[in-house]
Order: sequence, then structure tokens, then C-alpha cells
Amino acid sequence: MSDTHLIGTFTVILAISGFAFVNAGVIHPAPVVAVGKLEEYDPHPQYTYGYDVKDALSGDSKTAVEARDGHIVRGQYSLNDADGYRRIVDYTADPVNGFNAVVRREPLVAAIPAAPVAVAHHAPVAVAHHAPVAVAPAVPVVKTAAPVIASPAFVKTTFASPLISYAY
Repeated sequence: MSDTHLIGTFTVILAISGFAFVNAGVIHPAPVVAVGKLEEYDPHPQYTYGYDVKDALSGDSKTAVEARDGHIVRGQYSLNDADGYRRIVDYTADPVNGFNAVVRREPLVAAIPAAPVAVAHHAPVAVAHHAPVAVAPAVPVVKTAAPVIASPAFVKTTFASPLISYAY
């Protein structure tokens, strides 16, 4: 690039930034208007709600009920767990005791006790036993010659080193 081209580019950039600086204060932000709405305050709130889902297609089954009277909330919800039990949670919440929940698990199908099975008893059978016989295995005898020369084993000590030395 030539020096005249660089000077021309610098002049254009300087002119654009000067224009932006001069016009920066022309556009004013919109004024913030506080829209205040007076909300009603209920000193003794009360409500009750509940739902019940029983979907035969997916097997989903759950219920919930909750009621509030002032600062005290009471409720219960339940659902079917995958292990064949129904989990039922009873809860209360108040300013004194906080939130408390009690969880119960009940089987979905009531257990039916099996009928007692009649056991047939037979007379004991006489079995003849023979006296045990002790048998010891025969140990083979191995004959070897004594060594001619006894000497310590030769051991060569080696150390691993890198292929390339890094010494200067």
C-alpha cells in the first residue's frame, strides 16, 4: 500500500469518527415513566385447588390437593412409583413450624396371603453306613544326583538411559 492510500484511509476513518462524536448527544434516550399500579393486598389469603390424573395409555396416575387459610397451608399429593408402590405425601406449612412433610408408601396391589400347603410326612428311611477307610496316597520317590559345582548366580546390573543425551 502506498503512503497516499494510507493517508486517505486514515482521513476517512477520522472524519467518520468525528461525525459520530459530534452527533452522539443528538439522540436522547426515552424518558423512563414509572407506571405504578396499586396492587390489592389480602391480609387473609384463602384458596383451594386440586387435580387428578389417571392416564390408562401411559399408566400415569397422580393426584394433588392443597388449601390455604391465612398463613397456614395444608396439602397432599400422590403418585405411582415405578417399583409398584404409591407414594403419598401429606404436608403442612405455617409461620411457626415451617414446612413439614410426611411420606407414606403403599403397595398398588394388596398382597394376598398364600394358602398353607399340606406337608406329607413319611417315616424315616433306615440307611446302612459302612465304616470309613483311611487311605494315604503313595508318595513317589525321586532320585537325583548331587550338584557337581556350587557357585553364586551371575547377575549383571544395567540402567536404562535415553537414546539421545541432553547433556551440554
